[in-house]
Amino acid sequence: MTGYQIFWPLLAHVALVYGLYALLGMRRTKMVRAGSIAKSDYRENRGEPAESLVVKNCLANQFELPVLFYACCILLYVTEADNIVAVSLAWLFVALRYAHAAVHVTSNDLRYRSPLFAAGYLALAAMWVWLAAWMAMG
Repeated sequence: MTGYQIFWPLLAHVALVYGLYALLGMRRTKMVRAGSIAKSDYRENRGEPAESLVVKNCLANQFELPVLFYACCILLYVTEADNIVAVSLAWLFVALRYAHAAVHVTSNDLRYRSPLFAAGYLALAAMWVWLAAWMAMG
């Protein structure tokens, strides 16, 4: 491949992050308008209402494991290991991040969220194994 295909899943994840920032802003605005919290209370983020806290936590989660995803995508591209296997795994990881985020900001039910996280973790691990195998064979 060695086109830009490996970067489409990466951009899709960036879209998820921007969407979560928008959702966080909307939920915080709603809480301020409802009088549940003062706007100034967000300065130090103490006592954030659960409705916006789950989004804030979900957003923070997008800067943990996905950091390894970004690094892997770039390395796959640089080493020309960005073939159908790598791109498919990247899309799988991003789809699982979307599903994980959807559960996180709605029911936040760990029965669903944890397996989605674990599946994404394994998909990303497979991307790294693919990269290592590619370099070892090269």
